[in-house]
Amino acid sequence: MPAPRTAYDAVLHAARDVTKLGCALDAEMLGAALLGSVYAMAAEDRAEAVRDFVGRFLTATVHSGTPAAVTIRDVFATLVPEADGAGRVGHDRRSPSWAGQLGRVRATGCWAYGDVYGDQTSYLVTFAYEDADAGGPEHAVVALVDHNIGITKDVFVSTSAETLLDQVRQICEADELTWFRSEDPGRLRDEVSRHLEVTDGLGDLPSDGSLATDRTLAGARLALLPAVTTPPLSEPSGPDDTGLIRDFLTSPEAARFDLPTGPAATPESASLEFCLSLLLDHGATLPGADPLRWSPAVAGLFLLDWVHRRAVLDLDDAAMLPRVVRAWSAFAMRRRGLPTAAAEQAEAALEELIPEFARLYTTGERRSPATAAVAQLIAEGVDPNDTAAIDAWLEANRED
Repeated sequence: MPAPRTAYDAVLHAARDVTKLGCALDAEMLGAALLGSVYAMAAEDRAEAVRDFVGRFLTATVHSGTPAAVTIRDVFATLVPEADGAGRVGHDRRSPSWAGQLGRVRATGCWAYGDVYGDQTSYLVTFAYEDADAGGPEHAVVALVDHNIGITKDVFVSTSAETLLDQVRQICEADELTWFRSEDPGRLRDEVSRHLEVTDGLGDLPSDGSLATDRTLAGARLALLPAVTTPPLSEPSGPDDTGLIRDFLTSPEAARFDLPTGPAATPESASLEFCLSLLLDHGATLPGADPLRWSPAVAGLFLLDWVHRRAVLDLDDAAMLPRVVRAWSAFAMRRRGLPTAAAEQAEAALEELIPEFARLYTTGERRSPATAAVAQLIAEGVDPNDTAAIDAWLEANRED
């Protein structure tokens, strides 16, 4: 057959067997997968790109009368009801009998689970069709929120809700580093949707998972949940820095790693103060601005990325930072009351992260242009705080 002339023709061709599917869920998953290509290729607001595409598709195919065409139009209008023209699309007698069940689901349960560190939370909602025979099996929507980077990192739809829920429960019960609870539907919708809006605006999507293919169906299901009425789960506010540092410097963890905590001012104590300021600055970027929200993942972000982009370390600082981080990790775990296994896992992670930190410090490959420029000034004996000296250096190094 001839090649499709337009993107709409391509969609109609890809959906040519939609009427052969056995239930509404299969058709909705097919429709979401087709729209996933639009979502993945969008340059800006991906959700808006999908809405715009569906609106234009419904306009372009209004006179397409094949059973497959009228069915996929119905599927798209159900998945993206806010698209232009979606409200004018009705069920057609040429569609399969299951078409009347498209989108006719109710939520049957909401749960949340995650790690004790607070890095990630997964939200799980189960849905059932009004008519399971025509609609399809009870299914689950799962959304993974990554609190360290502030996005919904993945969403996927499972056609085996009960099996998935049992597996999640068993895993969390067997692992002391995870938790599991029932969740308020409105709060679940709010948490996932807020972070999903950030994801929709990303230039590059997370490469793993089913985000693109399942995003539209997951969004349509979440929209069926009630609006949030309960207060949001507040992140713990960051502790008083002065008191926190005082407690840390007098802690057994500081003594264990032989940190210079005496009153005498030494080069080591200056480096200790600088390294602690970096930890606090980085902590201010975390949810709740809490530097005690520490984990292997947070340690990796700090040691392998943030500190190289944001700070210029001399040799004394680079030697001090691993000691400070090891002590801070153990201190934070104890202060938060996390299981011993969590502290051991964090300590084991640091043993792998610190050699890579040292390599990155040596190569300077992760430095931002700004930190690289400051490092060069310092290496050439120029005080970065001396404006006149910087102007003189720039003049001397200006290319004619």
